[in-house]
Amino acid sequence: MLNRAVLTGRLTRDPELRYTTSGTAVVSFTLAVDRQFRNQNGDRDADFINCVIWRKSAENFSNFTHKGSLVGIEGRIQTRNYENQQGNRVYVTEVVVDNFALLEPRQNGGMNQSGMQQPFNNNQQSFGAQAPQYGSQPQPGNNAPQSNPSPSMDNGFDLNQNAGNQFPGSSDDGGQSIDLADDELPF
Repeated sequence: MLNRAVLTGRLTRDPELRYTTSGTAVVSFTLAVDRQFRNQNGDRDADFINCVIWRKSAENFSNFTHKGSLVGIEGRIQTRNYENQQGNRVYVTEVVVDNFALLEPRQNGGMNQSGMQQPFNNNQQSFGAQAPQYGSQPQPGNNAPQSNPSPSMDNGFDLNQNAGNQFPGSSDDGGQSIDLADDELPF
């Protein structure tokens, strides 16, 4: 079964780092996530999603975020229940965060040498690549003009350049054609 949640939103309060009796770091926080559609007033409603993050990632999250921080998180949805001090059963649904990415530049540091934010995860391993972009936010250190790149496929053919069934090696501008017999084709 698949249980994955990927969210982008802003923290509703400063994260509070706590430790369990066994010394494990934990941070509970609420993420305000805008809905895609607008209400009758033209405003976007928000959902407030309860989240929890553990161990070293909780410490990093607490150190690098604050109320209003824009973050992207990935995790799983978990439900649990407990009995409160009044004897009532309380049901909780929350996202247990596996990975998170800071989606805004910090005023003092927080970036690697290439100027990109470093993502964090509970597995204590690096992604090995830049943080995923969860929106159309410009990345720090990228001063190149923004343009819409032409769609391309993984095989390297630019769809706009090769319109009209022209592929490399079959152009009208003097490119050499390849002469192969049918029995030499690999398929």
